[in-house]
Amino acid sequence: MIDPSIFKAYDIRGIYPSQIDGEVARRVGMAFVEYLGARHVAVGRDVRLSSAELSAGFTEGARSRGCDVTDIGVAGTDMLYFAVARHELDGGAIVTASHNPKEWNGLKLVRRGALALSGDAGIGDIREAVLAGRHSPSGTPGRLVERGVCGEYADHCLSFVDPSSIPRLKVVLDPGNGVGAVGAEAVFSRVPLEIVKMHFEMDGRFPNHPPDPLVEANRVQLVEKVVAEGAQLGIAWDGDADRCFFIDDTGDFVPGDFVTAILAESFCSKEPGARIVYDIRASRAVPDRVAAAGGTALVNRVGHAFIKQRMRAENAVFGGEVSGHYYFRGNWYADNGMIPALVLLELLGQRGTTLSGLLAPLRNRYWISGEVNSHVPDVEAALGRLERRYRDGRIEKLDGISIGYDDWRFNVRPSNTEPLLRLNLEAASEEAMRARRDEVLSVIRGG
Repeated sequence: MIDPSIFKAYDIRGIYPSQIDGEVARRVGMAFVEYLGARHVAVGRDVRLSSAELSAGFTEGARSRGCDVTDIGVAGTDMLYFAVARHELDGGAIVTASHNPKEWNGLKLVRRGALALSGDAGIGDIREAVLAGRHSPSGTPGRLVERGVCGEYADHCLSFVDPSSIPRLKVVLDPGNGVGAVGAEAVFSRVPLEIVKMHFEMDGRFPNHPPDPLVEANRVQLVEKVVAEGAQLGIAWDGDADRCFFIDDTGDFVPGDFVTAILAESFCSKEPGARIVYDIRASRAVPDRVAAAGGTALVNRVGHAFIKQRMRAENAVFGGEVSGHYYFRGNWYADNGMIPALVLLELLGQRGTTLSGLLAPLRNRYWISGEVNSHVPDVEAALGRLERRYRDGRIEKLDGISIGYDDWRFNVRPSNTEPLLRLNLEAASEEAMRARRDEVLSVIRGG
């Protein structure tokens, strides 16, 4: 009996082997090919101990429906996107549970052009087919081809910058024993950096820290290394390397909305009037800096499927999320874990400054809480309390509830999978941010 809860809003994900295993992946492979009418797809995998089994299962299922499969091997999610889009395949799957603990695994699925399947577009159909057991092998099995993409992937990433503009900085790289090591080796060996490597040995047990750099505890070693080495920058990736995170030259973490703001400025300087998509959680730093650079900032609901759809509709050149996902029109509107670092390095060279210097105007003006989670017994009741308490503010319901005032604002969104509310808040001073954060949390938690 297959657990229906593994079919999520953006992917298929569960605990191995109780919820997901090679047999589940085989059935997903059959249903995926049938749903797309695919003749040729790609498959890749992260380094989790169960990934080879799931990859083999998915491949067997896809081939049993007569579909050819190109296996790109151990690779980042963004490398799978690249393989599907560059070679004009009908779709692809990457076996990964992203930032989840080592016991988890799953599948991220895309169609032609690296367009992500989601609960609203594709995953629901595949869920129904898998649970109903509708599919079985048919006809002659498809071919299996093994093909690495590292070299051409690196060429593609480097095409976004002028490598000669990248200064010779000391940079600490931490893929956290995940597949980020594959992309980082391919890309950063070709730019003039002094590289200090951390946790490049790929190990699906993630022995040094869990593969989620958004959690502060998982960045401690990187921060310490940046400071000890006197490095100008630290870069970390999550378990499947489609997100990247930055530590500045002082050892401070750089929030994703600040990264979005400064990368957006770079794209606006290259394309006058550029359209930039950002998520509803982000600081006002993003629309303010985009406007100052002559661009147009477009706020959007959270989630990679929704950001990509909006970017395509608006012909946006760049998009960013607080969570560390960064999207590029020149990358088929998909997210990528290496391109943001290259663009940032190029920007530091062009400006002749440090990352802390580049960020100082933002840090001195926009005081942000970061994401604060609250477990609540009744999500709708808590959202209702917020709307009543702050009814004099500017209320929007694009994604959860956002309420703004002239000198502070916040967004509260429910989790897709548990009774949890996520708060992101900003104010005009650190003192005001802390006071407003605690006040809003009290309302959320029924205090």
